[in-house]
Parts: sequence; structure tokens; C-alpha cells
Amino acid sequence: MTEIALFPTRLQTTRLPDGTLLDDLLDAVWMIEDGDQAGHEWCEREGYPGYTSYASLNDLPDRAPAFAELIDVLNERANAFAEAHQWALGSAKLVCDSLWINILGEGGHHSGHIHPNSVISGTCYLAIPEGSGRIKFEDPRLLMMMAAPPIKPEAAQPYHRFHYVQPAPGAILMWESWLRHEVMTGQSDDPRISI
Repeated sequence: MTEIALFPTRLQTTRLPDGTLLDDLLDAVWMIEDGDQAGHEWCEREGYPGYTSYASLNDLPDRAPAFAELIDVLNERANAFAEAHQWALGSAKLVCDSLWINILGEGGHHSGHIHPNSVISGTCYLAIPEGSGRIKFEDPRLLMMMAAPPIKPEAAQPYHRFHYVQPAPGAILMWESWLRHEVMTGQSDDPRISI
């Protein structure tokens, strides 16, 4: 019998470069959060369980050099991701066109979603205290599995319908933007901070 794996769904895990970028990003995040009244008002109005700059600020690299440095890192990693996927970009390069801050505390979560009009999505983790919510990825074929039997608990990870990641500070995850994902409810009083 011959078997091949078709249509792989790739999740890339890398890290911020060594140096002060992690600390610089944390300082920049708290500076932005402290002054973003419009972001806090949006979070309150929309019931967001924490703080996000998603709906209020689209110019983070202009506000702090650490965000501009992060974009350089993300652009490099995104193009490596594209190469690993065998994408035929020709002379084109992928570029990060948006990023935002997310701060979640106890009970904080982010419901399942995708990122339309994007190619690659990702998260850079700055602070992940014990009890922080993991990120959960969903098998994109679930809607088509009308009568699929359950998976054995001891099955290897590629066979499971969901994949959970408990990232560490400095980790960068990247995936194709059509992949549905969510942040599970956190149990920590300390903030879970990501970009």
C-alpha cells in the first residue's frame, strides 16, 4: 500500500532575535496602551476582555522604533514561510501591512476567527504568564466531515481536529490566514501580551 499526505497545513514557529527587542517591545506596548483612549473605548464598547489597538491605531511602527524593528523581522520570516510553502512569488516579497497589540488578563480570550484579505497571519508573544490561554488551531476540513468518526486520543497530532500551542515569550507563530484560530480563556491575573 502507498500513502501520501496531501494539502499540508503548516504552522511555523520561530523566535525573536537575541538582544533587547523583546524588552523594547514590552516597553512600547505599555506606552501605547497607556495613551490609547480610543482603543480603550472600543474595547469597552465591544466587550473585548482586555486591551487591543486593533480598531484604534494602524501606525505602531511610527510610534515606537521597536515595532518597526519587529516588522523587519516579520517580513524576513514571512518570506521564509512563503519559500517553505513553495509559493511562486517571482520578484515579489511579502510585507507586513498591519499589526496590533493584544493584552488579555484573567478570563481574557479571543473567539475563533480568520483574517480575510491576508496571506499570512501570525503572533509575536511578549508575555505569557502561567495559566495564560493557549492558541487553538482548527482543522479547516471540519465543515466537510459529515460522518467522520472521532479521533483516537493517542493518535499523532496531525490526525487531531484541533492543535493547541502554549507559546513562550519571544515566540513568533505564522500560518496561512484562512486557518481558523482562537485564544482559549486565560486563568492568570497577569497580562498575556502579544502583537
